[in-house]
Amino acid sequence: MYLQKITLVNFKNFKSQLFEFQSKINCFVGNNGVGKTNVLDAIYYLSNAKSYFNPVATQNINHTEEFFMIEGTYQIQDKTETVVCSLKRGNKKVIKKNGKAYEKFSEHIGYLPLVIISPADRDLIIDGSDIRRKFMDSVISQSNKSYLQALINYNKVLTQRNALLKYFALNRIFDHLNLKVYNEQLNSYSVIIFEERKAFLNDFVPIFKHKYALITNCEESVDLIYKSHLNEGDFLDLLDENLERDRLLQFSTIGVHKDELIFEIDGYPIKKFGSQGQQKSYLVALKLAQFEFIKKQSNVKPILLLDDIFDKLDDLRVTQLINLVNNDEFGQLFISDTHKERTEEAVAKTNQSYKIFEL
Repeated sequence: MYLQKITLVNFKNFKSQLFEFQSKINCFVGNNGVGKTNVLDAIYYLSNAKSYFNPVATQNINHTEEFFMIEGTYQIQDKTETVVCSLKRGNKKVIKKNGKAYEKFSEHIGYLPLVIISPADRDLIIDGSDIRRKFMDSVISQSNKSYLQALINYNKVLTQRNALLKYFALNRIFDHLNLKVYNEQLNSYSVIIFEERKAFLNDFVPIFKHKYALITNCEESVDLIYKSHLNEGDFLDLLDENLERDRLLQFSTIGVHKDELIFEIDGYPIKKFGSQGQQKSYLVALKLAQFEFIKKQSNVKPILLLDDIFDKLDDLRVTQLINLVNNDEFGQLFISDTHKERTEEAVAKTNQSYKIFEL
């Protein structure tokens, strides 16, 4: 699978632009602010139906326009496939495959597997637990539709349960039977989510540890620790035990929506005890493990986006990445950088076909 060409219309700083790509390595070079990352984000959009950098969809429309459109043409095995994402102000986003619109965006997830490595990934370390859950969920959902559906259903019921708790407080009433219906629905979806997350990490962590060792050539011990309320006992019992707290706070205080994924190095949280270099290596290893996991699950090499990677990694780590390209572990690769000479020197060592776009 590879992206042959992409057309951008009113997407961020691009009014109208066509890019035609090599099947292996494509590089965008130029000064900061010219739109290198925006092209990568457009490619990400085609795979995930959303921006990697800005969750507010309308803010991806060029300031002076009323809509944006991204069209990508892919070679998938022996077929040419087209994906279009578009949004008009005041309307819902539309995603089409080969001219036919999806009824649910979730149907598209996993069709065009993709992994991005970006400076924005540091949020995985410094932000709250929700962003680490989203990372875990996104990796699992690429190849597990039943998990994605359970997650969607769980979040829908959770919203309804929270609304009911607020209604009880506002009207000074309480209906245990009504709440019990939501509890039982949450429980059924929770079991699926909890078991799939455990199974995922059982497969994922060894891959992650191996990638970290390859990047760093160090003997540091890294780990991902999964914490969940469901490790503490039966979920329905836990909901009953925390009922008064939920009623007081007017939202559901326990459940898989509170699960945590702790990033550790040598037995300590990397957020507090990891150096800047260790944190960078940790994140790159995490994303390379994501790539390897998705590749094994889907039997397809995901598209890999490396945003501003040479500025964020030292020469050793860049060399290790380039060696992985030489080993043919990757499929199609997109790179953004501010220095053309540095980029060309690095990709020339791969002996792979490449194309450089100066923006």
